[in-house]
Amino acid sequence: MRVVKKFSFDLTQEFQSRLLLWAQQFNEVVWLDSNNYQQEYSSYKAILAVDALTSIKTDTHNAFRTFEEYQSVTKDWLFGYLTYDLKNDIEDLNSQNFDGLGFPDLYFFQPKKVFLFSENEVELHYLNMVDDELESDWSAIMKMNITEATSANTEFDTIKIKLRTSKDSYFEKVNQMLRHIERGDIYEANFCQEFFSENALIDPVKSYFHLNDISKPPFATFLKLKDHYLLSASPERYLKRTGNTLISQPIKGTAKRLPDPADDKEMVLKLLADPKERSENIMITDLVRNDLSRVAKKGSVTVDELCSVYTFKQVHQLISTISCDVVTNTGNVEIIKKTFPMGSMTGAPKISAMKIIEKLEDAKRGLYSGTVGYFAPNGDFDFNVIIRSILYNAENKYVSFSVGGAITAKSVPENEYEECLLKAKAMREVLER
Repeated sequence: MRVVKKFSFDLTQEFQSRLLLWAQQFNEVVWLDSNNYQQEYSSYKAILAVDALTSIKTDTHNAFRTFEEYQSVTKDWLFGYLTYDLKNDIEDLNSQNFDGLGFPDLYFFQPKKVFLFSENEVELHYLNMVDDELESDWSAIMKMNITEATSANTEFDTIKIKLRTSKDSYFEKVNQMLRHIERGDIYEANFCQEFFSENALIDPVKSYFHLNDISKPPFATFLKLKDHYLLSASPERYLKRTGNTLISQPIKGTAKRLPDPADDKEMVLKLLADPKERSENIMITDLVRNDLSRVAKKGSVTVDELCSVYTFKQVHQLISTISCDVVTNTGNVEIIKKTFPMGSMTGAPKISAMKIIEKLEDAKRGLYSGTVGYFAPNGDFDFNVIIRSILYNAENKYVSFSVGGAITAKSVPENEYEECLLKAKAMREVLER
């Protein structure tokens, strides 16, 4: 059981700083922030969950079955992530590429303390065992001196980013993928590359706020699980459940922002009319429709919007929205298992694309192109797609970010490479400060 207390409240940038700095005393922290982005399907302005009462951490072997058992017993708020490599628990696949980060394949926890922010108030949901700390926690957050907390931080050396895949190698691998498309092995595949630095020291909270400030995405995430950190500026939703309705919003199709408003508006029109960018999106929309049909009531899968332009601080994107009604008594973990990994990060056909991706990429994806989110006690859930994100193992001092794009028959390797650099810009700016 949880004790609930409400405060009238406006979530300012200063308060977010206090909140995240206060949260660093705990080993488990998840902060989810919509950045006030205008979106139709948002449930909360932001959420903070800290301090695990119980948790589950596992590799890919029988991960979904183990997780389903954990969720059925817990029946409470759960926050955490699923890595891309859980594909290996769903299909006969493997992950043999280099992994410098060492994140567990699946990690969820039941938080003792949950903060739910809406437009004008915050609800604190505390487990009974810690409800006597509710008032003192709120008071400590309100009184926290941001200047003192941040000025005590160590000055860190400049980080030099390396490429796991050289430019020449990238071109060769994209050409190999194009040959697979010509042979009919696949229609489209998401091909990614890793940027990394070893012996790196970063301030995760400061780096998160920097990344978020230059991106302002609707699915921003700060995740801390002991020495493992995710700093995410994701603009993409993987899957959301509200009652018996599922919503998926895959992104495919990218154009850069331009400083001149007239030029920027022209770029939107070009993106909308670009046959290559539209075909990327439409193929993945069809894949998501197929995935959702595995858990949907017959005839309920609907494309609510197709190739709509959404504008973010760094890029314009084409986003489609697909919805369905879930077959009665379908469990949440089963829904995720039957739709995972998300189509925007794999390709079509999905299994063939994942096999080719594994063969051509140089780094294990891990948490990149996986998902972070929550399950609510009433059965609702919401999960993002982990892109535009910095991953950090503080113990190993290894920091990494990956970027990628959809390869189709119309792809030009040079253009795909430029798109990768565009997507990498924000993370690189944060790390190479």
